[in-house]
Amino acid sequence: MLAWLDRTQCDVLCMQETKVVDDDFPRDEFARLGYDLVISGQATYNGVAIASKRPLEDVKAGFLGDPDASEKRILSARVAGLRIVTAYVPNGKNIESEAFHYKLSWLERLRMNLTQYAKDRELLLCGDFNIAREDRDVFDVEKMRGQLHFHPDEHRALSHLLDFGLTDSLRLFHPEPGLYTWWDYRAGALRRNRGLRIDYIFLNHALAERCVEAGIDKSERERPKPSDHTPLFVKLRD
Repeated sequence: MLAWLDRTQCDVLCMQETKVVDDDFPRDEFARLGYDLVISGQATYNGVAIASKRPLEDVKAGFLGDPDASEKRILSARVAGLRIVTAYVPNGKNIESEAFHYKLSWLERLRMNLTQYAKDRELLLCGDFNIAREDRDVFDVEKMRGQLHFHPDEHRALSHLLDFGLTDSLRLFHPEPGLYTWWDYRAGALRRNRGLRIDYIFLNHALAERCVEAGIDKSERERPKPSDHTPLFVKLRD
């Protein structure tokens, strides 16, 4: 990640599934690259963080009214007047489990919590949503249909979230299929491009008008010892 930051010089980086408590987060390494940092961490599971070259203000961790939740999955801050929210949506485990119903209810809580940002003219919501939105976001539609990450209930929950007035930034520029953000480590999935697009940067209408580019940096997935996800990005005009 530090090498990627040094190469891209991005202004703001949102992280999910950091899997480390706040005291053990590598703050100094980010500071040396000139980044301010806010963290909501958790050992072994979950954890979210935001790094920014500009000051991070009005930081909010957790859901409204529930800041000390046992699962550290959501964090937001204002950067130069722009509200940025990073989210790590529950996986759901399997569609017959309680974890799947929890995932759906968590998405509904996220939708309700977006109302606290109504005064923010520009809003960016990003993260690992553990849902592939459309047929073009999965490598094998028939295999995936009705399964975890591609279930109608998940699609309805995500659509309801976007009804808040959010736009899928990647699709502003790239309508083509076969663009993924996650690949299994096994069976040559990356080489064969058998992946899923389950990570997103969503923009409200005011911010979408400032977006001049959006994409996926697949090169990071090809590095030694990579994450099974890869970075995605947007560029905004001033």
